Amino acid sequence: QVQLEESGGGLVQAGESLSLTCVSSGSRFRFETMGWFRQVPGKERESVASITGGASTNYADSVKGRFTVSRHSTANTVYLQMNNLKPEDTAVYYCNANGNYAYRPYNFWGRGTQVTVSS
Repeated sequence: QVQLEESGGGLVQAGESLSLTCVSSGSRFRFETMGWFRQVPGKERESVASITGGASTNYADSVKGRFTVSRHSTANTVYLQMNNLKPEDTAVYYCNANGNYAYRPYNFWGRGTQVTVSS
């Protein structure tokens, strides 16, 4: 059974930085795409950043220039470096892995880690 586990969330002040890590277990193949989503109460979960196996990245406009997503070269581990955090970045951040394996789609989620940015 595939599991994703996030770590690194916490409480910081505006302008500070945090680094999130997502470690996977139980997979026998390399995930095609890994990334991060976030959600605040009452709103839909939104994509923050993603990275493919070929290291192509994609960012939400709201985090471009402040967040950097990266992944381990071999392990199913993805990172999110968040700089110059703003109060509007406050959310639960979820790790995601998706793609196709053996012609079947997959979409895995972590349980989330809270990031709170105070003004």
